[in-house]
Formats: sequence, structure tokens, C-alpha cells
Amino acid sequence: MSDRHETAREVEALLFAAAGPLTLDDLAKRLPEGADVAGALEELAGQYAGRGVVLANVAGGWRFQTAEDLAWLMTEERHEPRRLSKAAQETLAIIAYHQPVTRAEIEAVRGVQASKGTLDVLLELGLVRMRGRRRTPGRPVTYGTTDAFLEHYGLASLADLPGMAEMRAAGLLSLDLPADFTVPNPAELAADEDPLDLAEAPEFHVDFLGEDPSKE
Repeated sequence: MSDRHETAREVEALLFAAAGPLTLDDLAKRLPEGADVAGALEELAGQYAGRGVVLANVAGGWRFQTAEDLAWLMTEERHEPRRLSKAAQETLAIIAYHQPVTRAEIEAVRGVQASKGTLDVLLELGLVRMRGRRRTPGRPVTYGTTDAFLEHYGLASLADLPGMAEMRAAGLLSLDLPADFTVPNPAELAADEDPLDLAEAPEFHVDFLGEDPSKE
């Protein structure tokens, strides 16, 4: 059995058990030193191509998911999604493109006062998070998107969001953006931002019962 094939088996096991997408770094930390993670993912993608379960790159990581053309099979078992109001959709779009962004900055772009309930809904759904504090008077909280946002919309990264021209036309981006505006990276702090929380390590599902070591 080749090293690459064995690494592919190990990666397959990790992705199957993971509670969410795993990045190359997440996988490399759990595999033997020098393991060809990228090659193993390439092999797995080929093995699962055209099958009912496929390997997908979302939120900067990798996971197994149902093939898109078989989604109709899950219709009767799928929960009715919670629909976002127009205000919540606009707020989410502004956060995605302007992050890190404060409540006052969201209001400035939308032209109306931001409802606390709107942000609460987005936080409750895990689509946005409080990511830091701006180094300005009052130390306002800054908001950014989460990996759950990328997963929900099937995006590998924020670079896959619709173009700025489309969002400007929809009124979800301010018209006075600087010429050098680029897609933000929510994983990095802005120059005028202090951290608010720490990233968590990936979680894994455990589907077996172990013996209690305290019992003989």
C-alpha cells in the first residue's frame, strides 16, 4: 500500500469524524510529519467524484457532503430554514464586505439605525461574530462573518462573494470605497482593531462508547 494511499485513508477518517470542515493545517497536525495532505485530498476527490457523497472545499477547509444533484432526496427530512428579513440580509452583506465593521458603520452604509434585534438574529444563527474592538473612543465592538457563513452559502472563501459592482448596484456597498479596497480576511485583525476572542480547535464527533477508566 503506497504512502499516499494510506494518507488518503487517514484523511478520509478525519474528515468523516470531523464536526466541521478541516483545513490543510488541521489535517497536517494530526498526520505523521511529512504526510502529503494535498496529494491525499486530490486522491480522495477523484475517488468520490460522481458518487452520492463528494469532497468539497468550503470555508477554507474540506468536508464530505451530499452531491448537489441528490439534494431532492433530503427534502422531506430537511428542516424549514429560518428566513432572514430584508434588513438582516442587508446587514449581513455589509458585514461581509466591510468587516471589521461597527454598528455605527453599518448604520452609515444602510442609512438607517441598525436594529439590535437584527444583529442578535445574525449572531444567534452563527453567521456573524463579535470579533474585536476598534481603537477609537468608546471602544466599539467590531463584527465579522464566520466559517458558518461560508458553509451556509457554499463558499470556499470570501473571495467567492459576488463582485463589488453587483453589490454596489444593490445598495449594499457604499459608493465612496477607496480605490484599493480588497475583499477582507476575517481571520486577520485590522490595524486599528484589538482581538475579542480566540479561535477554537476543530471538534470531532465520537460515535462509540468507551470504558470508564475509573471502573474495573
